[in-house]
Amino acid sequence: MDIEKPSNKTAGKPIQCRAPGEPLVIDEVIVDPPNSHEVRVRIICTSLCHSDVTFWKMKDFPAVFPRILGHEAIGVVESVGENVDGVVEGDVVIPHFLADCTECVGCRSKKGNLCSAFPFKISPWMPRDQTSRFKDLRGETIHHFVSVSSFSEYTVLDIAHVVKVDPTVPPNRACLLSCGVSTGVGAAWRTANVEVGSTVVIFGLGSIGLAVAEGARLCGATRIIGVDVISEKFEIGKRFGVTEFVNSKNCGDKSVSQIIIDMTDGGADYCFECVGLASLVQEAYACCRKGWGKTIVLGVDQPGSQLSLSSFEVLHSGKILMGSLFGGLKAKSDIPILLKRYMDKELELDKFVTHEMKFEEINSAFDLLIKGKCLRCVIWMGE
Repeated sequence: MDIEKPSNKTAGKPIQCRAPGEPLVIDEVIVDPPNSHEVRVRIICTSLCHSDVTFWKMKDFPAVFPRILGHEAIGVVESVGENVDGVVEGDVVIPHFLADCTECVGCRSKKGNLCSAFPFKISPWMPRDQTSRFKDLRGETIHHFVSVSSFSEYTVLDIAHVVKVDPTVPPNRACLLSCGVSTGVGAAWRTANVEVGSTVVIFGLGSIGLAVAEGARLCGATRIIGVDVISEKFEIGKRFGVTEFVNSKNCGDKSVSQIIIDMTDGGADYCFECVGLASLVQEAYACCRKGWGKTIVLGVDQPGSQLSLSSFEVLHSGKILMGSLFGGLKAKSDIPILLKRYMDKELELDKFVTHEMKFEEINSAFDLLIKGKCLRCVIWMGE
């Protein structure tokens, strides 16, 4: 589609636009101009993620209300603040919740993707000055969400949280790489470094688990075994590269890990936990092959959840257990690579999008997500 370039008539001035109130009633809000190191962006598309539901329904801190949720999106830079390099008005950008300042020790290192200057946290504020760029028509503060807040026609982002992208990529596909698909694909590609011919087990075939399967397929895994409590997930998983399936409710007297060990003659090369349960992390670690197996944790568990592992097993098994935030990706360098792989028809983003709706239909979109009737629902913010 042709992306309309912004007019500079609004630069430096507050913008009145629409955003969901609570309970997801679309309200008029004021979006202030960007400060230093910030850009104001007109959102084109945003997609729904279960994290939005989690924080919408959460009662205690870090839940803060009123707040503009949403964190998977693509948009056009409407105006820029001082000290902004790399993007100008009219550029197409993808926001990302995990900072990539490109300058700190963490961002310069090839060993990880965690920014030292702006560590990830569920903050209700802009990252540099701990203030908000949103307010309602009465002048009351509205809070941010993970430095993105894409459920608004306009949002303000720190330059560490945006990456300039090719404007020819369809926005209703590019927005998926803002969080979920990038996390799953990246976990297989960057975090685990899945090898050609390897065996992969994925606990949980939701959107993230399916994205892991897509990443493992791209990496050349021979066996991709899905584990879920819903048998119908196998048919969906096949489209993403899943080759075998285990229903964890139908294991009889055996544990899931023992079933996997038997299927793989000793364990999988790579196991991914995509649900967010400590018990499944332990099962994934148990069925990871001794000597070189890796267990990658992507699921978000309840605050305070603890893992219990045998010290003897950790010492003697030679396995690796690690977390993967945003799939180990460095947004500014890796998102453009994934977009190119999509345009080259390698990364298959189309199959993740099951619904597309207008902004006014956001409640219907959330209903589909909560009932498990969609993978990714893309919301078009304008006509």
